[in-house]
Amino acid sequence: MSSVQLKKETSHFMSNKNPITGLPPRIVIVGSINMDLVARMQRLPKPGETVTGESFQTISGGKGANQAVAAARLGARVSMIGRLGDDSFGVTLRKNLNSAGVDTNHVLETHGVSSGVALIGVEQSGANAITVIPAANGQLTAGDVRSCQEMISTANALIVQLETPIETVAAAIQIAKKNGVLTVLDPAPAPKGPLPQELMTVDILSPNQSEAEALTGIPVVDWESAKHAARAMRNLGANAIVLKMGELGALVVAQDGTIHQIAAYNAKIVDTTAAGDAFTAALTVALCEGQPLKNAAHFGSLAGTLACTRFGAQPAMPTRAELTKWAESLSEVVNL
Repeated sequence: MSSVQLKKETSHFMSNKNPITGLPPRIVIVGSINMDLVARMQRLPKPGETVTGESFQTISGGKGANQAVAAARLGARVSMIGRLGDDSFGVTLRKNLNSAGVDTNHVLETHGVSSGVALIGVEQSGANAITVIPAANGQLTAGDVRSCQEMISTANALIVQLETPIETVAAAIQIAKKNGVLTVLDPAPAPKGPLPQELMTVDILSPNQSEAEALTGIPVVDWESAKHAARAMRNLGANAIVLKMGELGALVVAQDGTIHQIAAYNAKIVDTTAAGDAFTAALTVALCEGQPLKNAAHFGSLAGTLACTRFGAQPAMPTRAELTKWAESLSEVVNL
């Protein structure tokens, strides 16, 4: 694809306004807030092996919080529903969300419980391995969500993941669907078994390859297997599928069954942590701004790829201006 064609594709995303209201979209995110303890090394250790790392950092993360920061930096008005512990990590995590423009008035402090933590190893290739300790995230209840019913019911979209209790996620989806709010489920971490029907009947289901396999039993290794898995997920109740396929790009199956293979963009990958969160947030923002699903998935792919060129979770989430500038600098798109 020529640079002229690419600029035409990305010109849709210059504005961050909803075409009907003329205002930035309102997005509510119910999910996890973690402190990421990040170790970088030449390669990840094998079971039973010890390797010497190159550096260590504490970085604000958690899938829900990552998506909240990403959506806010892309121009959305974002409110977060979650729980933090009464520890120093909790103070830092709240401060960082607020600094990104995320409303944390409905992020509750949980006494006597630590904030969520993720242990992340990142090797030189950018690949990572992550262990999550839910802690306060596991204390987020359906009652907490129902107390925010008015906020959810008046939003343009709700984004949820699986790092908080399933019944809490289900309660949020129920409120959103009852009020005609766009529902987006990022089914991560990969579930160990079938999800309840009320979680599968969201407007947009956006797994990665391993999560799609966990939901369907179908290994996703190429476009054909991705199509097979996507059809299976639609049969389970999802209205539309956006399957994130890493360096291959993304597969979109719209509500009418139309299938699109979305570009993977050339970039120097340094850290894949939270790339999927950047994708999900950008996808949702674009949908709220009135973009068709195919265009929104292109926007998600751009955001996810740019996030991979930076270290860390929330620090890697691009702003609208950064994403637009980077998209305009690209000379080609691969794997269309």
